[in-house]
Amino acid sequence: MSDNNMNMIERKAFIFNKQKYNMYDGPGVRTLIFFKGCPLRCKWCSNPEGLEKKYQVMLKAGSCVGCGACVPVCPAGIHSISKDGEHIIDRSIDCLGCRQCVDACAYSALTIAGEQHTISELLEYVEEDRAFYEQSGGGVTLGGGEVTSQPEAAANLLMACKQMGINTAIETCGYAKKENLFKIAEFVDLFLFDMKHIDPDRHFELTGVRNEMILENLKELLHKRYNIKIRMPMLKGINDSEAEIRGVIEFLMPYRDYKNFKGIDLLPYHKLGVNKYKQLGMDYPIDGDPSLTDEDLDRIEGWIKEYDFPVSIIRH
Repeated sequence: MSDNNMNMIERKAFIFNKQKYNMYDGPGVRTLIFFKGCPLRCKWCSNPEGLEKKYQVMLKAGSCVGCGACVPVCPAGIHSISKDGEHIIDRSIDCLGCRQCVDACAYSALTIAGEQHTISELLEYVEEDRAFYEQSGGGVTLGGGEVTSQPEAAANLLMACKQMGINTAIETCGYAKKENLFKIAEFVDLFLFDMKHIDPDRHFELTGVRNEMILENLKELLHKRYNIKIRMPMLKGINDSEAEIRGVIEFLMPYRDYKNFKGIDLLPYHKLGVNKYKQLGMDYPIDGDPSLTDEDLDRIEGWIKEYDFPVSIIRH
């Protein structure tokens, strides 16, 4: 192996999860790698442990008995137990990711979000299911967080997968510098590209950033004939109006007949990430329940089908 290849293989990615046997995020059976760090702060985010590009302590308060075994082993001094037996985590102190607190906890109350893996380690994990990819037309999907927040590591992993004949996809919010996005793009078989809201002001209210850069990146990817599937997280009262849907359709209409435009996925809101906020000491940003009924989703699907767009509802 050349020195250049060795440097590529030994680059590290900062991730927070890996999953096998996924059927929702790209064609066939997929292996998912979740990259840590994201420039957006979507109010409905189901992976809050992927937002910050740093190690984070997660505490299941219901499992903690206040024994204090984690306190003396933490080299950063993050943990303490109050006089009332409450486990206190000082989140102003950066976790070092050593996991000594996790090892000391006999009650599985603690986990650390964040792992450093070399590209070669991730490749070994991905390649374990090559037989499933070949049988199903599947492959690897990189998600997050946001993949483009670690462009070099993502490009190296995707390039290595392509060299091994493994299909590649990424989930992206599209909020990235063009040079970072296109550093990755040449090794991507399919972009799963989020459209969260078409109005830039409302997009800012919901995610913390405006969407002009996102939409410009989407246009350029489509013009350059990269394969794109649009993904729309759907929340009642937030982005489910007919005006919003028709705004998205109007934006996408020039690309409807492009061979590289692969249609639209509707992703209904779910509450799977709510408990993670508590474990991270964060408030959940959404009040109430913005879940859509099947009737709501069918109506939105119908609006999109009026314009002959391929559309699917992804029900987990």
